[in-house]
Amino acid sequence: MKGTPQRVPFRYLIGRGERVVLEYVDMSKHVLLVEDDALSRRSVAFSLEQAGYRVTSCATAEDALALSHRDPPDLVLLDIGLPGMDGLEALHHFQSLIGAPVIFVTARRRDLDEALGLELGADDYVTKPFDLTVLLARIKAVLRRSQRPPAGFQDRPESLTVGDLAIDPAAHTVTVDGCLVDLSPREFALLHTLALEAGHVVSVDDLLARVWGAEYVGQPQVVYVHIRWLREKIEETPNQPRRIITVRAVGYKLESPES
Repeated sequence: MKGTPQRVPFRYLIGRGERVVLEYVDMSKHVLLVEDDALSRRSVAFSLEQAGYRVTSCATAEDALALSHRDPPDLVLLDIGLPGMDGLEALHHFQSLIGAPVIFVTARRRDLDEALGLELGADDYVTKPFDLTVLLARIKAVLRRSQRPPAGFQDRPESLTVGDLAIDPAAHTVTVDGCLVDLSPREFALLHTLALEAGHVVSVDDLLARVWGAEYVGQPQVVYVHIRWLREKIEETPNQPRRIITVRAVGYKLESPES
């Protein structure tokens, strides 16, 4: 039927062939694979296509960004160690260009730590060599999270104000003292979640569950990085925050700077 996403079954084995799992994948989903190793690129692209995804692959971040203008992906699989523009630099370009979720692919956990140290963030990561079932599960989870509104958006869609900070969920805008603030979708969702509980502490695990999904609980670095980004955008002095307050060993709370 025209207009209905095509879903196909993908059959794969788990373990030593002891169990067969049947997954259904929406073929309308476009995955952009950015990997400089030709063998790995062909292998992963083939596996994703067999799983039912529409796949486009590129060897460089520059080519991938150019392609994204013409054919925006629903998700980007981005290798960190790319020639020319590396994955760390490319991440911000992808976020500002298309706003699609990004999964980092790294051969070393050290690369991910470096990404967090440089205050870059992705929606998830997988380490090489990875199992196909793990990669497919991560892709499905990230796509699912990117399609659902964070907790609170449907139940309380009205505008929120905390001092001179105003959040309009319907228009997806944030202003501070009347000036528009440019936030990424994830930054907006995090700020909105804090605003729903203004004046009250929200734990890091609660923020992870409500903004990123329960599967992220136990990965506090994700929250730390995004809180730092928010402070740089809404605080007059980010190193001495008066809006987003840290409650040591508990979490964060949003307050009016005049309080």
